[in-house]
Amino acid sequence: MTPLKRNSALSKIFPFLKWAHKVNSHTLKDDIIAGLTGAIVVLPQGVAFAAIAGMPPEYGLYAGMVPAIIAALFGSSWHLVSGPTTAASIVLFSALSEMAQPGSMDYVRLALTLTFMVGVIQLVMGLVKLGALVNFISHSVVIGFTAGAAVLIASNQVKNFFGIEMERGLHFYEVIGQLISNFSHINIYITAIATTTLVVGLLAKRFAKKVPYMIVAMLAGSLLSIVLDMFFGNAVTNIDTVGAIPASLPPLSSPDFDFQTIKDLVPIAFAATLFALTEAVSIARSIAAKSGQHIDGNQEFVGQGLSNIAGSFFSGYVATGSFNRSGLNYEAGAKTPVAALAAGGFLIAIVLLVAPYASYLPNATMAAILFMVAWGIIDFEHIKKIFKTSKSETSILVTTFFATLFLALDFAIFLGVMLSLVMYLNRTSKPKIFVRVPDERLPNRKFNTDSALPECPQLKLVRIDGSLFFGAVNHVQDTLLRFEDEKPEQKNLLLLAQGINFVDSAGAELIEKKAKHHKAIGGKLFIYGAKEAVSEQLRRGGYIDVIGSGNIFSSKTEALSVIYNQHLDKDICATCDKRIFNECKVK
Repeated sequence: MTPLKRNSALSKIFPFLKWAHKVNSHTLKDDIIAGLTGAIVVLPQGVAFAAIAGMPPEYGLYAGMVPAIIAALFGSSWHLVSGPTTAASIVLFSALSEMAQPGSMDYVRLALTLTFMVGVIQLVMGLVKLGALVNFISHSVVIGFTAGAAVLIASNQVKNFFGIEMERGLHFYEVIGQLISNFSHINIYITAIATTTLVVGLLAKRFAKKVPYMIVAMLAGSLLSIVLDMFFGNAVTNIDTVGAIPASLPPLSSPDFDFQTIKDLVPIAFAATLFALTEAVSIARSIAAKSGQHIDGNQEFVGQGLSNIAGSFFSGYVATGSFNRSGLNYEAGAKTPVAALAAGGFLIAIVLLVAPYASYLPNATMAAILFMVAWGIIDFEHIKKIFKTSKSETSILVTTFFATLFLALDFAIFLGVMLSLVMYLNRTSKPKIFVRVPDERLPNRKFNTDSALPECPQLKLVRIDGSLFFGAVNHVQDTLLRFEDEKPEQKNLLLLAQGINFVDSAGAELIEKKAKHHKAIGGKLFIYGAKEAVSEQLRRGGYIDVIGSGNIFSSKTEALSVIYNQHLDKDICATCDKRIFNECKVK
């Protein structure tokens, strides 16, 4: 085996070999700076996402360590940063909170098991080359789900924002009702901390864009909490804090391989997998469009799968690509995946240094941070565009949004995905079909679709744009029958096949059926401009024998000449006043 082939084979197993040669002193400097920036940003985000997921706060940080490093090594994107995200966290909480008490050891065990299962599914999908599947999931599903998730995130934090006691597992509308009925019981100290955190965070985000606004907001809320406790005492303020985070490396952990547990988690695992992969690949491709890089969807599946499998053994819950951190990574000047590797390494070091100070972080401050996170993930710009441009995409978005609010989240995701597939199949099952005629106003009398132009009384010219497969056969057949009913005297049909990219057996049988039909009524079926793949399919199935090889043309001029001279009724031509073909003109 030559060195070139050997390197190519190795790079399939170890994809980091494809970019390792790009690392030098210049890229290393940029990557380290970008990695340090990302590690600082993920610190408050990790704690916030863990709160959303119902996990102890340190697990949100653990999910940004080992999984981020593995995904960078085995994925295909140079800029994608993996770790905890809002969507993955809300799916986790919604699915597992009914099975165990959030934050408990049973809950953590289920979360680790789910993470392992998601990783295995992702890995298998990548190995069997299913990376293109995410192309069939509408972006509207993601937008609708995240908008609904934002409402759920905010509603889950209302009790911490206002210091009101509420039952666990309330629907968002029940939370609003409880807030109104318990308005007189609002804790003014806790609300002051949450409000201060929110205002400082928004101001920092608006006027100090280079400073991590979440950290600034956390510091402000924590300082106010200390001051209030000093002046009034915790017995009066009743300010609860997140509690100290263990200042240690991610501890080893193990999923639960009990058959019943795995069986219970299977539907949740598939829903989480679909959404996590869609999120990761969409983010990777959007950034690659800016950087000029090519993304291998299958390799990204493998990278995400390995990262979650590894994460489940290093106390990390479901990780996927993060839009905020990936975008920041690119904007910060990252050149290679070394930046994501550095971010994971720096996060470990930062946690060892600052984890004990989490005991000063009030729950009210975290609630305010999550309010900002919830608002930030609603993609108002794209929602407006979708509402203006596409009714079908709007219906997918709205359905997914309300399903997220009122149904189980795994079902909401599946529902959105199914709607996307239905819309896609509906579009592909109705290829565009045009009646065409030569237009003497255009150069070389090109075919046109102007309904005002006259047609030949004996020959119908029809163009089909789209694949002629089993799902489209009925639509095409019905349309051709309608054309025939409108003008039954047109016994000959010229099928303009330049726009047909694919024909399956059902489509080929339809063409054969139409050929027999036109022969039976005294005419013929002709085909012009068929692609080689389409012609080959007709040849392999023996359909050419029925259509007739002499009735298939690659030249428009030849097709019209043969049809006019050999197949049209000259008695009808003699009295015809349309004269739309060159051959029709009186010499």
